[in-house]
Amino acid sequence: MDVKRRCGFLPAALRGESRIVWGRGQTYLDECPKSFVTGESLSMLEEFFVSRALGIPPSADMPARTADAFLILRDQVEREERNGTTD
Repeated sequence: MDVKRRCGFLPAALRGESRIVWGRGQTYLDECPKSFVTGESLSMLEEFFVSRALGIPPSADMPARTADAFLILRDQVEREERNGTTD
């Protein structure tokens, strides 16, 4: 399964030829998406959705990396809501 999904922890030689293994809308990956999920990214997702649910606007005190993640998440969520593809 790891080879079939081209998991990122495998050496490049074992992953085989590049191909799409996951996709949603206009977003796709040629490697298992779990390879990209970190504790930090999960924390940012939680922070984004909690602040959104409570109506808390982004803060000027927020690190640039977090602000960038929030902008990307906001755009993706709005796109899915417009297209009716939320789960």
